[in-house]
Amino acid sequence: MDYHRLNAVTRPDNYPMPHTDELLEKLGRAQFISTLDLTKGYCQVTLDESAKERSAFITHVRLYEFNVLPFGLRNTPATFQKLVDGLLARLGEYAVTYLDNVAIFSDSWVEHLEHLQKVFECIREAGLTVKAKKCQIGLNQVTYLGHQVGQGIINPLEVKVDAIQKRFVPQYSQIAAPLTDLTKKKQPNAVQWTEECQKAFNQLKATLMSDPVLRAPDFDKPFLVTTDASERGEGAVLMQEGPNKEFHPVVFLSKKLSERQSHWSIREKECYAIVYALEKLLPYVWGWCFHLQTNHAALQWLHTTTGNNKKLIQWSLALQDFYFNIQHISGASNNVADALSRESFPESSG
Repeated sequence: MDYHRLNAVTRPDNYPMPHTDELLEKLGRAQFISTLDLTKGYCQVTLDESAKERSAFITHVRLYEFNVLPFGLRNTPATFQKLVDGLLARLGEYAVTYLDNVAIFSDSWVEHLEHLQKVFECIREAGLTVKAKKCQIGLNQVTYLGHQVGQGIINPLEVKVDAIQKRFVPQYSQIAAPLTDLTKKKQPNAVQWTEECQKAFNQLKATLMSDPVLRAPDFDKPFLVTTDASERGEGAVLMQEGPNKEFHPVVFLSKKLSERQSHWSIREKECYAIVYALEKLLPYVWGWCFHLQTNHAALQWLHTTTGNNKKLIQWSLALQDFYFNIQHISGASNNVADALSRESFPESSG
Protein backbone atom coordinates (compact mmCIF):
# COMPACT_ATOMS: atom_id res chain seq x y z
CA MET A 1 0.00 0.00 0.00
CA ASP A 2 1.26 3.43 -0.92
CA TYR A 3 0.51 5.81 1.97
CA HIS A 4 2.86 8.61 0.90
CA ARG A 5 0.06 11.12 0.23
CA LEU A 6 -1.79 10.20 3.43
CA ASN A 7 1.40 10.47 5.51
CA ALA A 8 2.13 13.88 4.01
CA VAL A 9 -1.02 15.31 5.64
CA THR A 10 -0.89 13.25 8.85
CA ARG A 11 -0.01 15.07 12.05
CA PRO A 12 2.95 13.25 13.64
CA ASP A 13 2.36 11.53 16.97
CA ASN A 14 4.98 13.01 19.32
CA TYR A 15 4.91 10.05 21.69
CA PRO A 16 8.56 9.66 22.78
CA MET A 17 10.42 6.63 21.52
CA PRO A 18 12.86 4.97 23.95
CA HIS A 19 16.45 6.17 24.04
CA THR A 20 18.65 3.32 22.87
CA ASP A 21 21.55 4.33 25.09
CA GLU A 22 19.35 4.24 28.21
CA LEU A 23 18.01 0.77 27.36
CA LEU A 24 21.49 -0.58 26.70
CA GLU A 25 22.80 0.87 29.97
CA LYS A 26 20.17 -1.05 31.93
CA LEU A 27 20.93 -4.30 30.14
CA GLY A 28 24.70 -3.85 30.30
CA ARG A 29 24.79 -4.23 34.09
CA ALA A 30 22.63 -7.37 34.22
CA GLN A 31 23.91 -10.89 34.86
CA PHE A 32 21.07 -12.69 33.06
CA ILE A 33 19.19 -11.40 30.04
CA SER A 34 16.44 -12.71 27.77
CA THR A 35 15.12 -11.03 24.62
CA LEU A 36 11.74 -11.67 23.00
CA ASP A 37 10.60 -10.79 19.50
CA LEU A 38 6.91 -9.92 19.29
CA THR A 39 5.44 -11.03 16.00
CA LYS A 40 2.34 -9.76 14.22
CA GLY A 41 2.11 -7.06 16.89
CA TYR A 42 0.54 -4.44 14.65
CA CYS A 43 -2.35 -6.83 14.00
CA GLN A 44 -3.27 -6.55 17.70
CA VAL A 45 -4.03 -2.81 17.39
CA THR A 46 -7.58 -2.16 16.13
CA LEU A 47 -8.49 0.93 14.11
CA ASP A 48 -11.45 3.19 14.76
CA GLU A 49 -13.91 3.82 11.94
CA SER A 50 -12.35 7.05 10.65
CA ALA A 51 -8.92 5.42 10.53
CA LYS A 52 -10.32 2.42 8.65
CA GLU A 53 -11.53 4.72 5.89
CA ARG A 54 -8.12 6.32 5.58
CA SER A 55 -6.37 2.94 5.39
CA ALA A 56 -8.33 1.92 2.28
CA PHE A 57 -6.55 0.38 -0.68
CA ILE A 58 -7.68 -0.77 -4.12
CA THR A 59 -7.20 -4.20 -5.68
CA HIS A 60 -8.25 -5.52 -9.10
CA VAL A 61 -11.42 -6.83 -7.42
CA ARG A 62 -12.63 -4.10 -5.08
CA LEU A 63 -11.72 -1.55 -2.42
CA TYR A 64 -10.72 -2.85 1.02
CA GLU A 65 -10.13 -1.24 4.43
CA PHE A 66 -7.93 -2.40 7.28
CA ASN A 67 -9.52 -3.32 10.59
CA VAL A 68 -6.12 -3.43 12.33
CA LEU A 69 -3.00 -1.28 12.16
CA PRO A 70 -1.13 -1.68 8.82
CA PHE A 71 2.52 -1.07 8.04
CA GLY A 72 3.37 2.17 6.30
CA LEU A 73 1.30 4.72 8.25
CA ARG A 74 3.33 7.56 9.72
CA ASN A 75 2.25 7.01 13.32
CA THR A 76 2.35 3.21 13.32
CA PRO A 77 5.64 2.96 15.30
CA ALA A 78 4.50 5.44 17.97
CA THR A 79 1.13 3.72 18.30
CA PHE A 80 2.69 0.30 18.80
CA GLN A 81 5.28 1.68 21.23
CA LYS A 82 2.43 3.02 23.36
CA LEU A 83 0.88 -0.42 23.44
CA VAL A 84 4.01 -2.25 24.62
CA ASP A 85 4.93 0.53 27.07
CA GLY A 86 1.51 0.23 28.66
CA LEU A 87 1.80 -3.55 28.67
CA LEU A 88 5.09 -3.57 30.60
CA ALA A 89 4.60 -0.38 32.63
CA ARG A 90 4.48 -2.17 36.02
CA LEU A 91 7.48 -4.36 35.09
CA GLY A 92 9.84 -1.51 34.27
CA GLU A 93 12.39 -2.50 36.93
CA TYR A 94 13.38 -5.58 34.94
CA ALA A 95 11.78 -5.31 31.47
CA VAL A 96 12.27 -2.80 28.65
CA THR A 97 11.07 -2.70 25.07
CA TYR A 98 11.92 -1.02 21.81
CA LEU A 99 8.88 -1.58 19.60
CA ASP A 100 8.66 -5.38 19.20
CA ASN A 101 12.02 -6.08 20.89
CA VAL A 102 11.43 -6.92 24.57
CA ALA A 103 14.35 -7.45 26.95
CA ILE A 104 14.17 -8.93 30.47
CA PHE A 105 17.21 -8.44 32.73
CA SER A 106 18.04 -9.70 36.23
CA ASP A 107 20.92 -9.98 38.71
CA SER A 108 20.29 -13.62 39.68
CA TRP A 109 18.96 -16.74 37.97
CA VAL A 110 16.10 -17.18 40.45
CA GLU A 111 14.98 -13.60 39.89
CA HIS A 112 15.26 -14.04 36.16
CA LEU A 113 12.89 -16.99 36.10
CA GLU A 114 10.34 -14.99 38.11
CA HIS A 115 10.71 -11.98 35.83
CA LEU A 116 10.29 -14.12 32.72
CA GLN A 117 7.12 -15.66 34.13
CA LYS A 118 5.55 -12.25 34.77
CA VAL A 119 6.46 -10.90 31.32
CA PHE A 120 5.06 -13.99 29.59
CA GLU A 121 1.83 -13.64 31.57
CA CYS A 122 1.44 -10.02 30.43
CA ILE A 123 2.08 -10.97 26.82
CA ARG A 124 -0.48 -13.79 26.99
CA GLU A 125 -3.11 -11.58 28.62
CA ALA A 126 -2.63 -8.95 25.91
CA GLY A 127 -3.10 -11.55 23.18
CA LEU A 128 0.34 -10.91 21.69
CA THR A 129 2.57 -13.63 20.26
CA VAL A 130 6.32 -14.26 20.36
CA LYS A 131 8.51 -15.58 17.54
CA ALA A 132 10.43 -18.37 19.26
CA LYS A 133 13.25 -18.58 16.70
CA LYS A 134 14.26 -14.99 17.38
CA CYS A 135 14.26 -15.24 21.19
CA GLN A 136 17.36 -15.40 23.39
CA ILE A 137 16.60 -16.93 26.79
CA GLY A 138 18.64 -16.81 30.02
CA LEU A 139 22.00 -15.72 28.62
CA ASN A 140 24.84 -13.79 30.22
CA GLN A 141 25.25 -11.69 27.09
CA VAL A 142 22.78 -11.09 24.25
CA THR A 143 22.51 -9.18 21.01
CA TYR A 144 20.08 -6.28 21.43
CA LEU A 145 19.58 -3.28 19.15
CA GLY A 146 22.83 -3.91 17.31
CA HIS A 147 24.94 -4.28 20.47
CA GLN A 148 26.41 -7.09 22.53
CA VAL A 149 25.32 -6.43 26.13
CA GLY A 150 25.48 -8.08 29.54
CA GLN A 151 27.77 -8.52 32.57
CA GLY A 152 29.06 -4.97 32.38
CA ILE A 153 29.68 -5.01 28.61
CA ILE A 154 28.09 -2.81 25.93
CA ASN A 155 29.80 -3.28 22.58
CA PRO A 156 28.61 -2.41 19.06
CA LEU A 157 28.57 -5.42 16.75
CA GLU A 158 31.12 -5.92 13.98
CA VAL A 159 33.19 -2.85 14.74
CA LYS A 160 35.61 -2.36 11.89
CA VAL A 161 38.08 0.20 13.18
CA ASP A 162 39.94 0.06 9.89
CA ALA A 163 36.90 1.34 8.02
CA ILE A 164 36.54 4.25 10.41
CA GLN A 165 40.19 5.21 10.76
CA LYS A 166 40.98 5.09 7.06
CA ARG A 167 37.95 7.07 6.04
CA PHE A 168 37.22 9.82 8.56
CA VAL A 169 39.94 12.27 9.54
CA PRO A 170 39.40 15.98 10.23
CA GLN A 171 40.75 18.01 7.29
CA TYR A 172 41.44 14.73 5.51
CA SER A 173 41.34 16.26 2.04
CA GLN A 174 43.92 18.91 2.93
CA ILE A 175 46.26 16.56 4.75
CA ALA A 176 46.06 13.82 2.12
CA ALA A 177 46.34 16.14 -0.89
CA PRO A 178 49.97 15.19 -1.70
CA LEU A 179 48.92 11.52 -1.67
CA THR A 180 45.70 11.86 -3.65
CA ASP A 181 47.54 14.00 -6.24
CA LEU A 182 49.57 10.90 -7.10
CA THR A 183 46.46 9.35 -8.67
CA LYS A 184 45.74 12.19 -11.10
CA LYS A 185 45.60 11.30 -14.77
CA LYS A 186 48.65 13.30 -15.80
CA GLN A 187 50.88 11.74 -13.17
CA PRO A 188 53.43 9.16 -14.34
CA ASN A 189 52.74 5.47 -13.70
CA ALA A 190 55.82 5.24 -11.50
CA VAL A 191 54.95 6.91 -8.19
CA GLN A 192 57.14 9.89 -7.30
CA TRP A 193 57.27 9.61 -3.50
CA THR A 194 58.43 12.97 -2.14
CA GLU A 195 59.20 14.35 1.30
CA GLU A 196 55.81 16.09 1.17
CA CYS A 197 54.10 12.71 0.58
CA GLN A 198 55.92 11.15 3.52
CA LYS A 199 54.99 14.09 5.74
CA ALA A 200 51.30 13.75 4.82
CA PHE A 201 51.45 10.00 5.41
CA ASN A 202 52.98 10.46 8.87
CA GLN A 203 50.46 13.16 9.79
CA LEU A 204 47.55 10.92 8.86
CA LYS A 205 48.89 8.10 11.02
CA ALA A 206 49.40 10.43 13.97
CA THR A 207 45.89 11.84 13.61
CA LEU A 208 44.33 8.40 13.56
CA MET A 209 46.07 7.40 16.77
CA SER A 210 45.29 10.60 18.69
CA ASP A 211 41.96 12.06 17.61
CA PRO A 212 38.62 10.65 18.77
CA VAL A 213 36.77 9.03 15.88
CA LEU A 214 33.20 8.51 17.04
CA ARG A 215 30.86 10.47 19.31
CA ALA A 216 28.21 9.00 21.58
CA PRO A 217 24.63 9.55 20.29
CA ASP A 218 22.52 12.27 21.90
CA PHE A 219 18.84 11.38 21.49
CA ASP A 220 17.76 14.89 22.41
CA LYS A 221 19.22 16.16 19.12
CA PRO A 222 18.26 15.26 15.54
CA PHE A 223 20.38 12.83 13.57
CA LEU A 224 21.74 13.31 10.06
CA VAL A 225 22.13 10.30 7.74
CA THR A 226 24.18 10.60 4.54
CA THR A 227 24.42 7.79 2.00
CA ASP A 228 26.34 7.09 -1.16
CA ALA A 229 26.95 4.26 -3.63
CA SER A 230 29.79 3.34 -5.94
CA GLU A 231 30.34 0.57 -8.45
CA ARG A 232 31.60 -1.73 -5.69
CA GLY A 233 29.62 -0.90 -2.56
CA GLU A 234 27.39 1.20 -0.35
CA GLY A 235 28.43 3.68 2.29
CA ALA A 236 26.62 5.67 4.97
CA VAL A 237 27.34 7.68 8.07
CA LEU A 238 25.13 8.74 10.98
CA MET A 239 26.10 12.15 12.35
CA GLN A 240 25.04 14.80 14.85
CA GLU A 241 25.90 18.44 15.26
CA GLY A 242 28.27 19.11 18.14
CA PRO A 243 28.77 22.17 20.39
CA ASN A 244 31.20 23.59 17.82
CA LYS A 245 28.41 23.57 15.17
CA GLU A 246 30.30 20.90 13.22
CA PHE A 247 28.86 17.47 12.47
CA HIS A 248 30.57 14.51 14.13
CA PRO A 249 30.17 10.84 13.19
CA VAL A 250 28.24 8.45 15.44
CA VAL A 251 28.10 5.32 13.25
CA PHE A 252 29.81 4.34 10.00
CA LEU A 253 28.42 1.72 7.61
CA SER A 254 29.87 0.08 4.53
CA LYS A 255 28.78 -2.89 2.46
CA LYS A 256 30.35 -4.58 -0.52
CA LEU A 257 27.87 -5.28 -3.29
CA SER A 258 27.36 -8.82 -4.52
CA GLU A 259 28.12 -9.73 -8.13
CA ARG A 260 24.42 -9.45 -8.99
CA GLN A 261 24.01 -6.12 -7.20
CA SER A 262 27.08 -4.66 -8.90
CA HIS A 263 25.17 -4.81 -12.22
CA TRP A 264 22.31 -2.65 -10.95
CA SER A 265 21.86 0.82 -12.40
CA ILE A 266 23.41 3.72 -10.47
CA ARG A 267 19.93 4.87 -9.47
CA GLU A 268 19.16 1.45 -7.98
CA LYS A 269 22.47 1.41 -6.12
CA GLU A 270 21.89 4.89 -4.69
CA CYS A 271 18.38 3.97 -3.55
CA TYR A 272 19.50 0.67 -2.07
CA ALA A 273 22.14 2.59 -0.08
CA ILE A 274 19.31 4.45 1.68
CA VAL A 275 17.33 1.27 2.40
CA TYR A 276 20.44 -0.54 3.67
CA ALA A 277 21.49 2.36 5.90
CA LEU A 278 18.09 2.89 7.53
CA GLU A 279 17.67 -0.82 8.22
CA LYS A 280 21.04 -0.89 10.01
CA LEU A 281 20.39 2.40 11.84
CA LEU A 282 16.91 1.39 12.98
CA PRO A 283 17.62 1.78 16.75
CA TYR A 284 18.75 5.37 16.16
CA VAL A 285 16.18 6.68 13.67
CA TRP A 286 13.00 4.60 14.03
CA GLY A 287 10.20 6.79 15.33
CA TRP A 288 12.33 9.96 15.34
CA CYS A 289 12.40 12.78 12.82
CA PHE A 290 15.85 12.89 11.19
CA HIS A 291 17.57 14.44 8.18
CA LEU A 292 18.55 12.34 5.17
CA GLN A 293 21.13 13.59 2.69
CA THR A 294 21.30 11.93 -0.71
CA ASN A 295 22.07 12.75 -4.31
CA HIS A 296 19.71 13.84 -7.06
CA ALA A 297 18.88 10.38 -8.47
CA ALA A 298 17.77 9.00 -5.13
CA LEU A 299 16.01 12.25 -4.30
CA GLN A 300 13.75 11.89 -7.32
CA TRP A 301 12.93 8.31 -6.40
CA LEU A 302 12.01 9.22 -2.82
CA HIS A 303 9.43 11.73 -4.06
CA THR A 304 7.54 9.28 -6.26
CA THR A 305 6.85 5.57 -6.75
CA THR A 306 5.79 5.84 -10.37
CA GLY A 307 7.30 3.62 -13.06
CA ASN A 308 7.58 -0.13 -13.46
CA ASN A 309 10.80 -0.85 -11.59
CA LYS A 310 9.58 -3.28 -8.92
CA LYS A 311 12.70 -2.94 -6.77
CA LEU A 312 12.40 0.84 -6.51
CA ILE A 313 8.66 0.71 -5.80
CA GLN A 314 9.16 -1.94 -3.12
CA TRP A 315 11.96 -0.01 -1.44
CA SER A 316 9.98 3.23 -1.52
CA LEU A 317 7.02 1.61 0.22
CA ALA A 318 9.34 0.01 2.80
CA LEU A 319 10.52 3.47 3.87
CA GLN A 320 7.02 4.78 4.66
CA ASP A 321 7.43 4.00 8.37
CA PHE A 322 10.42 6.36 8.63
CA TYR A 323 9.97 10.07 9.32
CA PHE A 324 12.68 12.17 7.70
CA ASN A 325 13.43 15.43 5.92
CA ILE A 326 15.23 15.00 2.59
CA GLN A 327 18.20 17.15 1.68
CA HIS A 328 20.11 17.10 -1.60
CA ILE A 329 23.88 16.70 -1.39
CA SER A 330 26.28 16.70 -4.31
CA GLY A 331 28.82 13.94 -4.73
CA ALA A 332 31.67 16.38 -4.19
CA SER A 333 30.31 17.30 -0.75
CA ASN A 334 29.60 13.73 0.36
CA ASN A 335 33.18 12.74 1.17
CA VAL A 336 32.66 10.35 4.08
CA ALA A 337 29.83 8.19 2.73
CA ASP A 338 31.46 8.22 -0.71
CA ALA A 339 34.74 6.96 0.70
CA LEU A 340 33.03 4.20 2.66
CA SER A 341 31.14 3.05 -0.43
CA ARG A 342 34.42 2.72 -2.33
CA GLU A 343 36.20 0.75 0.38
CA SER A 344 36.07 -2.92 -0.59
CA PHE A 345 35.40 -4.59 2.73
CA PRO A 346 32.48 -6.91 3.40
CA GLU A 347 29.53 -5.54 5.36
CA SER A 348 30.80 -3.65 8.40
CA SER A 349 29.79 -1.03 10.90
CA GLY A 350 31.40 0.94 13.64
